[in-house]
Amino acid sequence: MGLIYANIKLTRSDDLALYRAGYLKQDQIKHLQVRALVDSGAYLLTINQQVKEQLDLPTLDEQEAELADGSIVQLDIVGPVDIQFENRTTTVRAMVLPQASEVLLGVIPMEDLDVLIDPKMQQLVVNPESPYIARKHLK
Repeated sequence: MGLIYANIKLTRSDDLALYRAGYLKQDQIKHLQVRALVDSGAYLLTINQQVKEQLDLPTLDEQEAELADGSIVQLDIVGPVDIQFENRTTTVRAMVLPQASEVLLGVIPMEDLDVLIDPKMQQLVVNPESPYIARKHLK
């Protein structure tokens, strides 16, 4: 299986809340369309410093993360950020990997979006068992 990418929309969740409360106009909501590497080995959404700055995401926490090479790094946790893929949306925190060149869509947001990796087609797809609305498992 090769690398799988998905086009996702990232939106500053705080701006959405301010828009719903009537404090921002719709055209003032910060958002980006990005091509994200679908990475089932990554835990969260991982963004770079440029995406953090463009969305003006505040730092909420700092956590350790183990990289693919086994090294441990301290990373900022920012957010909240809304992720939209096709007809699915979720709100998450994101890890900032300052030198990263691409966005990683990790397993936690993928589960919440109720999407699957289709290895034959090499693409991210909406779960065909629940095509119109995301399904959550509560047991």
